[in-house]
Amino acid sequence: MPSDKEIKLEFRKKASLEPDKYYATSVLKEEGFARKQCGSCSRFYWSVLPDSKVCGDPACSGGFKFIGSSPAKKKLGYVEAWQEFASHFKKLGYTPIRRYPVAARWRDDTDFVQASIYDFQPYVVSGEVEPPANPLVVPQFCLRFNDIDNVGITGAHYTGFVMIGQHAFMPPEKWRQSDYFRDIHSWLRDGLGLPNKEITYHEDAWAGGGNFGPCMEYFSRGLELGNQVYMMYEVTPEGNKELKLKVLDMGMGQERNAWFTGAAPTSYETTFPTVVKKLQEITGVKVESQLLQRFLPYSSYLNIDEVENIDKAWQTVAEKISITAAELKKTILPLSALYSVAEHSRSLLVALSDGVLPSNVAGGYNLRVILRRALSFIDSYGWQIDMAKLFELHAAYLKPQFPELGDNLNEVAEILDVEKRKFAETKKRSAQLVQHLLSKGGEIGEEKLIQLYDSNGISPDLIREEAKKLGKAVAVPDNFYALVAERHGNEKPADATTATKRDVKLDLADVPATKVLYYADYTVVDFTATIQKIIDDKYVVLDQTYFYPTSGGQEHDTGKMGGCEVADVFKQGNVVVHVLRDNNRGLKAGQKVDCQINWERRQQLAQHHTTTHILNGICRKLLGNHVWQAGAAKFVDKARIDITHYEQLSEQQLHQIEEEANKIIAADVPVHKSFVPRTEAEQKYGFSIYQGGVVPGKLLRIVDVEGLDVEACGGTHLNHTAEVGRVKIFRSSKIQDGIVRLEYVAGKAESSAAAAKENIVAEAAKLLNCEPSQVPGRVEELFGKWKAAVKKGKQVDPQLNSTARYDGDVLAKVVDVLRTQPENVTKTLRRFLDELHKT
Repeated sequence: MPSDKEIKLEFRKKASLEPDKYYATSVLKEEGFARKQCGSCSRFYWSVLPDSKVCGDPACSGGFKFIGSSPAKKKLGYVEAWQEFASHFKKLGYTPIRRYPVAARWRDDTDFVQASIYDFQPYVVSGEVEPPANPLVVPQFCLRFNDIDNVGITGAHYTGFVMIGQHAFMPPEKWRQSDYFRDIHSWLRDGLGLPNKEITYHEDAWAGGGNFGPCMEYFSRGLELGNQVYMMYEVTPEGNKELKLKVLDMGMGQERNAWFTGAAPTSYETTFPTVVKKLQEITGVKVESQLLQRFLPYSSYLNIDEVENIDKAWQTVAEKISITAAELKKTILPLSALYSVAEHSRSLLVALSDGVLPSNVAGGYNLRVILRRALSFIDSYGWQIDMAKLFELHAAYLKPQFPELGDNLNEVAEILDVEKRKFAETKKRSAQLVQHLLSKGGEIGEEKLIQLYDSNGISPDLIREEAKKLGKAVAVPDNFYALVAERHGNEKPADATTATKRDVKLDLADVPATKVLYYADYTVVDFTATIQKIIDDKYVVLDQTYFYPTSGGQEHDTGKMGGCEVADVFKQGNVVVHVLRDNNRGLKAGQKVDCQINWERRQQLAQHHTTTHILNGICRKLLGNHVWQAGAAKFVDKARIDITHYEQLSEQQLHQIEEEANKIIAADVPVHKSFVPRTEAEQKYGFSIYQGGVVPGKLLRIVDVEGLDVEACGGTHLNHTAEVGRVKIFRSSKIQDGIVRLEYVAGKAESSAAAAKENIVAEAAKLLNCEPSQVPGRVEELFGKWKAAVKKGKQVDPQLNSTARYDGDVLAKVVDVLRTQPENVTKTLRRFLDELHKT
């Protein structure tokens, strides 16, 4: 199958031969535009100017020519650009909707939203789910990390930006391409106040994910204001076919529209004016308007992604404005650092507010990259900048458009403090490491620079400074942060859910989907069903079942089927497979069988699963909205939940979480279960429903622990929280940067654990010849003697000695054993008593 790039090039060539078929040429001709071919790049474009020779691309037209003098009759502030756009398109029949979170939790193929169409992939675009409105417009905040090194330099690059989307999802008979194009042209003409002579349209094509179609880009004075993509075809083995649902995907940068109408030196002044002003006051860095006006038309020449020799590019730009490269850098680089701090702080505010944490993996890694890049600029220039204050300024300015950004400022400031502390600790260790490497005569090239940043968080600026102290030079690639981001672009955080994929693949092609009944009532354990198919005398498929298959981090049910023991249950596609432990005792396809589910196991798993939702809700309530479920596993004897959190939990926090959870349990809160259309569920409950990862399908099963937690979940759940009994958290650990694990027992498992602990304490008291209440003191006394013996170098049991090294404190280890491995406590005590007797 050809690549997206090959599909795009082939289709663009085809479309250029029949423009009337693939582009809204009738509208263009109505408006007085004529088709031309660029004398520089050979691209086909449309203009009303009869003597036009080149297209609107800055490389062909001579850079940005709107700075200081915009042809737009309307001057729009940043927020005002969206407000005017939404008002304009509402009159045209479009529905303005709120942005989606920047964390794309409804998708399993990306961490962040990178374009407004991401909001509607895969389910709306595929036609499986209805859109929230049709047609619609949306101000979608997006994050991309491929341009980190360009931020601040070119005046137009961002890691975080708002893509204003114009979207429609229509069957062929309702598709109105000319109308969609006429609507966007009306925005340029009436919304921005641009005369047609200031607009240039480019014919182009788009391809992605097996779909493709024509595209129309629009420019004015060297700046691309947006582009309109028409997804109309798909690539199939039989050839290209028309899509059953055609999609309009117009993306337009809010930053660019505000910048264009304001004609400011850079887009940063118009995008975050209050923050840039404040930073200039703090730093004393001034905008030399005359130099900037000469520089900015050529700033696009410094795009790291498009130049092979960046030093030569700086020299070229310097020559064009009659200044030396050194003088140009002296003025531009401090200003670009200031702009980067402003830009990165806004991206961080949105991401942190939407519940994403900086970390060493996946998307969180890129957040840490831009945070540390901003902090490095602040440190290297000696600026006294409080980033938490910048967050407040951003939130206040964006309140009319994104009021939610002001809701979690205290929490965002806490996360920032933790990250700054980690960065300070990293820098302290880093200086010693770098000095050690360089003093030994080692070379630090590109690969080593990336490795040091990746493994130790050492910024290239710090390495360069340390090298300078030793009289050595280290060359840092101009696209360093883009290189780093590339290595983490496709990572996913560790998922601690119970494995649901099986190695076994059965031939179920002729078997209809199983009717699953376990969603309705978890208390039903007796039912009758008809056998659809038996494979290898052990795999049985029924027409309907209450048996729950291993999925969503929850273990399967067990029980009986026609007198045979059901040992395992799993799902293959939409078919539930029951695995018999022994021979099937004469079971046959077509036969009706009576089935019984092991009630104690079913109840215990439901208790643990509902407790998982309770703990998740409590953790979000107590720790903050950044808490999301990163993984979970529910077994019969215990359960665990992994949550996103920036530091290890204290004993006090664990006690409070457990206490609050037991209050919810005692309050007998109803647990509602219902099926809701996906779009309706997202609009009613928000995207926090995707706690356990991506949930497929047009209908979502919503589990609502009333007033506490709402999630899309397919597990077996209690009807009221009081059915849990009690929950006991017995351990917490940090399993990954930014992820904390809670392990716990609930229901009968909690009662059994409590009884076992009492028996162990009684047995330990008997071993130690003391009262149960005296066990802690007696253990501490004995291990004091043990540590003294270890210090004297006496021979001890190797297993005990390794236990001592486990965390530097034998007593702590034994307490951990007492809490988490009660069955091993008395065995461990006996061994220690034997060793103490020897010493």
